[in-house]
Amino acid sequence: MFLGVREVGLLVLTWMAGQNNQSATDALKSWDGQWFLAIAGHGYADVPPNLVDAFNRRSAETPLAFFPGYPTVVGWLSDLGFLLLPSALAITVAFGVVCAYGMTRLGTIISGGSRKVGLILVALFAASPMAIVLSMAYSEAMFCAFAVWALVFVLERQWIGAGLCCAVAGLVRPTAAALILAVGLAIIVAIIQRRETWKPWVGGLVAPVGLIGYLAWVGTQTGEWDGWFALQRRGWDSEFDGGGATIKFSLEVLGNARSVLEVATVGLIVVALALLVICWRKRLEWPLVVYAAGVLAMDLCSNGLMNSKARLMVPAFTLLIPIAIGLAKRRTSTVLLTLAGAAVASAWFGAYSITSWGYAI
Repeated sequence: MFLGVREVGLLVLTWMAGQNNQSATDALKSWDGQWFLAIAGHGYADVPPNLVDAFNRRSAETPLAFFPGYPTVVGWLSDLGFLLLPSALAITVAFGVVCAYGMTRLGTIISGGSRKVGLILVALFAASPMAIVLSMAYSEAMFCAFAVWALVFVLERQWIGAGLCCAVAGLVRPTAAALILAVGLAIIVAIIQRRETWKPWVGGLVAPVGLIGYLAWVGTQTGEWDGWFALQRRGWDSEFDGGGATIKFSLEVLGNARSVLEVATVGLIVVALALLVICWRKRLEWPLVVYAAGVLAMDLCSNGLMNSKARLMVPAFTLLIPIAIGLAKRRTSTVLLTLAGAAVASAWFGAYSITSWGYAI
């Protein structure tokens, strides 16, 4: 199901790339994909100098802004003799499938869930507005795979598995902070209320190792204790501002619409916040709500590239659970039509964002 929905996205991308005199292959490795491929092929020290930050600047430390998990695995596959881009896309697809299995499991074990809910959740995730990144040389698919299995392990009280998934996710994307928060709180509650054995303690100690380890390493490389955050500020004007920049951007776009992508981004922000409230009102398992809230907070409460807001919400997949539960109660024809519509809309929007839209996502 995951691969089928994503294939629709690739077919539409191929068509739209042709309409814009572009190559679909080039589109799949655009923007951050160029950085990941360069790191995978050359390491952090030898990234080609033509790759620059948002201000067209470059220093020896600039590549460190990109987490190592995804390019490292791509590099391993490339070292076996495969070409770099096919290796990157294969890794993306493989982890997308791993993520799909995790979502099926998650949809089955939640309150009010079933295998049907899980399968619908997979389709909704594969057809989310910026799901095009789940087919690109981007790290979202890998991160979401470890995130969903960490949450599954939390609900199944497999604390060591949850901690290990958190640790690896921390090497893939900074969004792991939201995952560590959700898993960490669940572990603390388990220790206090359930008086578990030693396993929650181990899971809790392991969970932040990847994220803290990489941030500490970047600090040693830059000579600044907050080196990674400093790189984000200097290179992409990205730092926590409490949501001021997002509110300003939204008001400007609504007052003077400049593009489909920007208007849709504002709409998606509103929908995401509404779904978060619905998750809370529907009493979705609280670690899943905490995780989604953490992802949204990290995305919406920082400034930087506003055009990436929709993409950065892709990991907040637990917001889709109430929709999946609601659809599972409908007739099969209603479910199929809804998912088909979502797949086509996602395919067009994703293709538009990397072919017709001229700025970074």
